Amino acid sequence: MTIMPSFPPPPDSFARIADSADGDILANSMVSPDRNRGRGAQSNESGRFETNQYVSFDDGWQSLESLPTFETNVRDERAKSIITKNESPDLNFDRSINPYRGCEHGCSYCFARQTHAYLGHSAGIDFERELYAKVNGAELLKQELGRKKYVAKPIAIGTNTDPYQPIERQRKLMRPILETLLETKHPVTIVTKSALVVRDLDLLTELAKHKLVHVALSVTTLDRKLSRQLEPRASTPSKRLEAVELLSQSGIPTMVMAAPMIPAINDAELEKIIDAAAAQGAIAAGMIMLRLPGEVRNIFREWLLRYYPDKLRHVLNLVRSVRNGNDNDPRFGSRMKGDGPYAFALQRRFELALNRNGLKKRLPHLRTDLFTPPKKVEDQLSLF
Repeated sequence: MTIMPSFPPPPDSFARIADSADGDILANSMVSPDRNRGRGAQSNESGRFETNQYVSFDDGWQSLESLPTFETNVRDERAKSIITKNESPDLNFDRSINPYRGCEHGCSYCFARQTHAYLGHSAGIDFERELYAKVNGAELLKQELGRKKYVAKPIAIGTNTDPYQPIERQRKLMRPILETLLETKHPVTIVTKSALVVRDLDLLTELAKHKLVHVALSVTTLDRKLSRQLEPRASTPSKRLEAVELLSQSGIPTMVMAAPMIPAINDAELEKIIDAAAAQGAIAAGMIMLRLPGEVRNIFREWLLRYYPDKLRHVLNLVRSVRNGNDNDPRFGSRMKGDGPYAFALQRRFELALNRNGLKKRLPHLRTDLFTPPKKVEDQLSLF
């Protein structure tokens, strides 16, 4: 085990937190707030597949002054494939595209964090700063859409990491992907919590004219302060709602995802989020209950310990009440909604809010019959 010096956490987080449900101990590994400003995770423990595990401690020699802040590092990746297949019955799509690995938005609850361990990184701060950009995404998409046996079905973009996270402003990977989809008349759905999506309003509008696109904006809270704590580098709630309005006015079917619902943190805002979605022109809304798989469990616990230490046990007990006594329940059919009285009450509130605002749970079906495979180079040369 390798030991690295680190900043001692604030007094309220120095105590080790015993979990009465399963006896686990929440380790004292939180880094200085000055080093992880703008980050959602409070620690950067080594990935679960690493040989060496790094433990933070203060050595008392003022070596902390030389420790740098956690800056964003983007690597170019030449991916081998771009369309990922999905077989989960909980999802209404069977294929997806993620232009990036890792996400700078820094949502402390993000279920995708644990995938960063496969790259040799931490699911904590590394997930937010060690990013990979699939620079050949559009090129691969043309190749895969051009295969003889390919059958067009909606491609979901943004199901794992956000395609419009801050680095997209410089990398601009989404635009050539959308141009390829428009060229081939291929259906696509987009999920994001960034107002940057309106940058591609022209392409989205053209896709919408052929009933080839849906856009979903995730709105976790309407409280700016809570939003900055939960998802520090995502667009503010007001900017996301403005994006909903612009998309809707442009004829693009748009929905708002009240996700995730976190017991005793943002669940009281459920109706307000649905009301705001309807007021901005959304035609549908969805809701997903918080789930804490793998490393996400401790990352979210540390977030609670920093911002809501007095609510830590209450929140976690409510989470377990909808997950059959566990932090996470991976069973299909219940992992998105949860079980038990609390989950039932929240689902009922959601349905009543939908009915009151005239919103649907799903967006209209997209067309697949317009798909035209992209032209290959040899096909173009055959004209001469």
